[in-house]
Amino acid sequence: MTGQWQEAMALDDLWEGEMEGVEIGGKKVLLVNVDGEIRAYENRCPHQAWALDEGDFDGREITCVRHMWVFDALEGHGVNPDNCRLSGFPCRVSEDGMILVDVG
Repeated sequence: MTGQWQEAMALDDLWEGEMEGVEIGGKKVLLVNVDGEIRAYENRCPHQAWALDEGDFDGREITCVRHMWVFDALEGHGVNPDNCRLSGFPCRVSEDGMILVDVG
């Protein structure tokens, strides 16, 4: 974490159970809202770098559309297979309702 928070989008635009791909500081970031908890990950599957925002999100798990790899959206760890992990970024919501991400 570098402490260089950048605006990603308004929290009101990312409803519970939704994910959204954004670009922040030249990096592709996947934002997910899991029951009001916001997470930010690199927007690529660790398998073959496929964009995760093109896949599915059921509110709990993210599924890569390319080879059907599944990840826990809250923790970023692999579900299938279980020996992988998404690269995450620190994120928070500001007092004025903006999602802020530190892409380092």
